Amino acid sequence: MTEPVANARPRRAAPGRRAGTRWAPRPAPLVAAASSITLLTGLVLAFYWVPSDADQGFSQRIFYLHVPIALTSYACFGAGAWKAFRLLQSGDDHHDLESYTAVHIGIIFALLTLVTGSIWAKISWGIWWNWGEDQLVLFLVVFLFYCTYFMLRFSVDAGLRRGRISAVYALFGAVLIPVSFLAIRLAPRYIHPVVFTTGGPRMAHSMLLVFCVMLAGLLGLAGSLYRTELGGRRIDRRLRELRSDA
Repeated sequence: MTEPVANARPRRAAPGRRAGTRWAPRPAPLVAAASSITLLTGLVLAFYWVPSDADQGFSQRIFYLHVPIALTSYACFGAGAWKAFRLLQSGDDHHDLESYTAVHIGIIFALLTLVTGSIWAKISWGIWWNWGEDQLVLFLVVFLFYCTYFMLRFSVDAGLRRGRISAVYALFGAVLIPVSFLAIRLAPRYIHPVVFTTGGPRMAHSMLLVFCVMLAGLLGLAGSLYRTELGGRRIDRRLRELRSDA
């Protein structure tokens, strides 16, 4: 998806900054490489080092991928909501593109959450999806809610008005994040294992280590994707503005 320019007038620069001089941070190759290495290390440890679960056996190892992906999607949506709040607070439109990019990355990880969850369900239950489980349906609602974010965004002409409307929508979406997370703990049927309690993690130290490694790798990967995409979108927007001014 590309961000069209609202009109031929250049954007007004924020105080103390020349118009068009704000660029996204350069993609960090070292961070991306470190995240990839961390993620690959976690996958190797998850499939060849940690012990198998007593109930689900080898198939439970997808937990080390599925849950960190879901948490990463929550983090991206949360970041999008924070940038949306900054836009409404300051009126600085560069926060709009940052919020949009964070939500876009979050959608990717939310889709991966649904895919890995369906694979786990097929292995454990013999079916790809169970509409009777509120926890599953609620995460699907979160996913569809943020998909609608893009429909709303591109139905409004580019400009500060679209940024503010998108920001309000992203902030409302942030409310669904704790609801979706707590649904796992409050549901009468624990289809998702609750491994983190007030008494500490209910897993072996090796399992906790691999889980943290996977989460760190995925968060770093999401951050690298965010920085890269944001840089590309800012360059694209600036080029469109220059063509409009020509």
